[in-house]
Amino acid sequence: MKKLILTILALFCSQMISFSEEIYFDNENYKLKFSAAAPSTGGYGNEYFKGNEGVLDWTKMVGVYHYPNENDPLKYADNFDEIVENSENCVLLKIVENKKDDKAVMSFLVNGCEQSKKYFEYDVYKFEKHNSKGMIVSKYAKKYFFSNNNEIENIAKQVKENNDKYLEMLIISQTPDVIEKDIKN
Repeated sequence: MKKLILTILALFCSQMISFSEEIYFDNENYKLKFSAAAPSTGGYGNEYFKGNEGVLDWTKMVGVYHYPNENDPLKYADNFDEIVENSENCVLLKIVENKKDDKAVMSFLVNGCEQSKKYFEYDVYKFEKHNSKGMIVSKYAKKYFFSNNNEIENIAKQVKENNDKYLEMLIISQTPDVIEKDIKN
C-alpha cells in the first residue's frame, strides 16, 4: 500500500503543470519561447524550452498545438503513425489508443544531424479532443547526441527504460491551454 501511494504521489508531482508562459514537466521548468499561428492547420502552436535553449538549439522541449479543424484524434494519430512507420529515419516505439476517451499517445525515435552532430530525437505525443473545438496535441521531445556505436547502445537502453514513464506522464498530465501570442525567440 505504501508503495502504491508513493507511486501515485510521484506521478502527480511529475505531471505537466502550466503557469501561463511556463510549464513544469518531469521535474524541470520550461519557458514559452515560440508561439505562432499555423496557417496550414488554422490553429496555434506553442513550444517551451529549458533555460537558455530555444528553437534552434534545444536538448529538451515541450510543445502544445491546437488543430481546430481536426475532430478525430484517433484517426489523426493513426495517420501520424503511418507517416512515422514509413519514414526512413524514424522508428516507432509504441502507440496506445484509448477509444473510450478518444485519446492516443505514441513514441518514436528520429535519427538526425545538426551542425555535424548526430542525434536521436525521442518524441512522445498525446492526441486528444480540445475542450472547445478540434484537437490538441501535446509533445515532449529530448535529443540524445552521439558520436559512436557504444553511445547508441546506451541511448537505446535509456529510451527503453523510460519510454513507458514518459507515455504515462503525458497521459495523466493536464494539457495546458494554447497561448495565442506571437513569440519567436
